[in-house]
Amino acid sequence: MEKKDISETLSLIEEKFKAALEKHSGKLPAVAKDGIYDNRADLSVSWTIDNGPAWWTNGFWGGIYNQLYALTGKKEYLDEARASRRLMDTCFLSEYYTGLHHDVGFMWLPTAVADFIMTGDEEAKRRGLLAAQLLAGRYNPAGEFIRAWNDITPGESSNRGWVIIDSMMNISILYWATKVTGDPRFAHIAERHATTVMNAFIRDDGSVRHIVEFDADKGGFVRDYGGQGMKQGSSWTRGQSWGIYGFANSYAHTKRKDFLDAAVKIADHVISVIPKSYLIPVDFDQDENLSFEDSTASAIIACGLIELDRHVPGKGYRKTAEKLLETLTKARADFDPAHDGIIQRCTGSYNGPNDREVNFVYADYYYLEALMKLEGKDVMFW
Repeated sequence: MEKKDISETLSLIEEKFKAALEKHSGKLPAVAKDGIYDNRADLSVSWTIDNGPAWWTNGFWGGIYNQLYALTGKKEYLDEARASRRLMDTCFLSEYYTGLHHDVGFMWLPTAVADFIMTGDEEAKRRGLLAAQLLAGRYNPAGEFIRAWNDITPGESSNRGWVIIDSMMNISILYWATKVTGDPRFAHIAERHATTVMNAFIRDDGSVRHIVEFDADKGGFVRDYGGQGMKQGSSWTRGQSWGIYGFANSYAHTKRKDFLDAAVKIADHVISVIPKSYLIPVDFDQDENLSFEDSTASAIIACGLIELDRHVPGKGYRKTAEKLLETLTKARADFDPAHDGIIQRCTGSYNGPNDREVNFVYADYYYLEALMKLEGKDVMFW
């Protein structure tokens, strides 16, 4: 993308979220359907325990405004990011605490950790460390992995050995916790978890599994699941994006070459199967005649490739990322301030028809972050 095009697009994004701030300040938007945001902070809704204020994407609303604060220096954006984080903070002292799981990284990295990195705010630091401690407490030493979700049915052990590829992004809060406290245990857990994921999730062709089950008592691989992809053994696109970005981040924190090699292997596979249209399907193995898309995956792949290019320049990763972002901007972006949400045609899961053709706040977050990476103005906290 030309520098002027990046700058112009960033201006459009700011105008969009400046308008959104007037309508949705003090809320926790997660999904926009037909151009209207929901609000996960609305306690008049009967949320499940892992939804509402504890919903895993709630950190991205504040993350958008933290990035806009870094871009513009406008304090109203920082204020909104802090207000949204404090809505999530209520989970630590309410019944929603039992709904929190390994996605606390997604929640408090873009909010609390980003705030501390930018401003040195001590309250933000404490909240980030509290989230890191919660994540570290999910570590299973027998299998050297961090457990993903809580019991599907309370008291039953059916998913206590489950890990998902998304976890590779969450563990960055553990690397950060070691950096700010000097306590190596957080980073030890992150590194051992990343090693387990690297060995169990990446297939020979470079694609990655979504869910792997380990023996929760003894450790060891049990089986994998299709998860949010088309089926067992297929290549869920958002999972591939988490793999690229997550292993690139773990390399940045540890300088372990095998983590970098993992990121490269996944990225090279993804580039080999990206459609000529650069519109990303929900699953790379789905029938090419199906129109199911996940623009969220496109934005995250772009972020991961730009980060990877910083460590492995000259392989065309940045060029591919720019093409993905150009395509999103021209074909899947709605900059009209009257409509909530920018990136269109996002999909939660291949087999979940109720969350197709929507906008996810985290798609907009990663779209913004990728463009700021191209400008060299992003707040890097992953």
